[in-house]
Amino acid sequence: MLPFADFGLGDALLTVIEIFFFVIWIWILITILSDLFRDHEISGWGKAAWVFFLVFVPFLAALIYLIARGSGMRERTIKAQADAKREFDSYVRETATSSPVDELHKAHDLKEKGAITDEEYEKMKAKLLA
Repeated sequence: MLPFADFGLGDALLTVIEIFFFVIWIWILITILSDLFRDHEISGWGKAAWVFFLVFVPFLAALIYLIARGSGMRERTIKAQADAKREFDSYVRETATSSPVDELHKAHDLKEKGAITDEEYEKMKAKLLA
């Protein structure tokens, strides 16, 4: 007889639900651990104690951590996201600014179109190359 012959729809749904809750549990542990190591207010010994309890008494330790430090988790996450956004915006501004070569090329195009005189072009060129 096949080993999966007795595996019905109810068993399949129960398995899916069990996998779902297992993935949620892993996600909660990763979130707690990442928050724990992001927090600079807790000493190394404190972090080691939390990890110890999360490994050996996981449900109780996770529940206590979420109750005791839940609001701090939110604040640290928001701060980390704001820092990442600030760094990204700074990088984009730094990268998007045109180089002196680009500015010189634009000035040359303006001179060719007659929008600026040769004197103005030379002043711009001297300013860019200085």
